[in-house]
Amino acid sequence: MAIRDVVGADGTGIVYRVSGPENGTPLVLLHGWAGNLRCWGAAADDLAERYRVIAVDLRGHGYSDDPGTGYDDPKAWAGDVAAVLAAEGIDAGAVLLGWSYGGIVATDYLATYGTGAVAGVVYCGAPAHVGRGVPGAAPGPAMEKAIPGVFEEAAGRAVRAFAVFGNANTGPGEDKGADAQRLFGGSLATAPSVRKALFYRTIDNTETLRALDVPVLVLHGTADPVVPPANGQYILDNAPDARGSFWEGAQHGLFIEDRARFVAEVSSFIDGVVHAE
Repeated sequence: MAIRDVVGADGTGIVYRVSGPENGTPLVLLHGWAGNLRCWGAAADDLAERYRVIAVDLRGHGYSDDPGTGYDDPKAWAGDVAAVLAAEGIDAGAVLLGWSYGGIVATDYLATYGTGAVAGVVYCGAPAHVGRGVPGAAPGPAMEKAIPGVFEEAAGRAVRAFAVFGNANTGPGEDKGADAQRLFGGSLATAPSVRKALFYRTIDNTETLRALDVPVLVLHGTADPVVPPANGQYILDNAPDARGSFWEGAQHGLFIEDRARFVAEVSSFIDGVVHAE
């Protein structure tokens, strides 16, 4: 396992972690809003047994720089992903996996750079774009209830706002309490200004979805209170080669709620993509 960093197109320092076999299929993990590269927990380790897992700290998150700008620019997000791929010498065959807001970032990359370096895309509890009134981008009830409190500078008010998510990121069960606290901690460690900036942009990637010439997998919980299942269905309805797996009663953090199923379904998709090439 190695922690590396690269400078994006606009000068932003991006930190990422690489694990798994050097000759494995590259799997780029893009975390969600107010997350970091550690959010994937043991699922990343499981996937790294077979694949070259590249977990990225998005700009303003984890150990990556907060440039103060670029959060409303799809080309800035795209440039960060492109910089990581270039630093790792990946010019073909990568699978992008975006969780939650990471799905928007993945689609920003596809809109800007196309699919030349990409063999497939996984959307996990994710929309493909963002903005009020944009189809397939509506926030779920937990997200609506948490805003604007999660943008607060005052720690007490921010903590209370984040509490609205409850078990959404882990699913019910006391056995996942440590994971829940780790995710909450990562969220609070993300600067309030960054948390806010991510939601103050509008981008409709529908045409990018319709033009995709690589396979797409949509994983979504039917009880997801953060990103509605309808957003996942929107991707399915617009991407030409898309398949969906909707988990009955599951919520937002599928890789924690049912780690074994998540790893199995992602692995099956990657193997299918590789064999099809």
